[in-house]
Amino acid sequence: MSDLILETKGLTKVFNGFTAVDHVDLQVEKGHIHALIGPNGAGKTTFFNLLTKFLVPTSGTILYEGREITSLKSNQIARQGLVRSFQISAVFAHMTVLENVRVALQRVEGNSFHFWVPESRLDKLNDRAMALLEEVGLKSYATTLAVELPYGRKRALELATTLALEPTVMLLDEPTQGMGAEDVDAVVELIRRAAVGRTILMVEHNLSVVSRLCDRLTVLARGAVLAEGDYATVSANPLVREAYMGKETEEECA
Repeated sequence: MSDLILETKGLTKVFNGFTAVDHVDLQVEKGHIHALIGPNGAGKTTFFNLLTKFLVPTSGTILYEGREITSLKSNQIARQGLVRSFQISAVFAHMTVLENVRVALQRVEGNSFHFWVPESRLDKLNDRAMALLEEVGLKSYATTLAVELPYGRKRALELATTLALEPTVMLLDEPTQGMGAEDVDAVVELIRRAAVGRTILMVEHNLSVVSRLCDRLTVLARGAVLAEGDYATVSANPLVREAYMGKETEEECA
């Protein structure tokens, strides 16, 4: 299908006889926000690690824009536009917000390890960095140390550094984990804006977030696909209710 941007066929990961991801076939359509959900231990993060080659699959294939990328290394996959934002906010705590984004922009230029260079050589990146900060609502925090940001703002900074890598597909791992309702609402809007012109595959535990954002859901249980479809279809599936959602589904759908 020409509208598929990311696909896995029979993707499997076995650890010492334990099957963490079990022959998963996933199809992500271009321009969609696609959620991967399931109970704790379902294999969601392991699956993300396989997609980005932080883990090597035991078997199966990964296709990106119709090309097989199973054998590529993680940095090669990122350069092609498949970029992951981690579950725990990954920023340089004692650098300013602007400096964090500039480091990410340096990576795009191919000199990401040259952190300590003259300021004048980095000035050319300022305009792009400030535009990214404005996109995620952090322009007024440009000179603030990352360590001083509230938790929700740190996640916004992480999103800005991810956008700096010019992703075509963004993999978001629990983007609202640990947030209060106000921060969750802000991050939902950030993700919605970031999705314009991009594809997003996200692991998310908050069903309200999933119902508001996602075009399609894939439910994992014990490493295998249990159900797929839009939110209404998946939330009505009795197997999904039993394995994952339970009473919460009834409350969400009431």
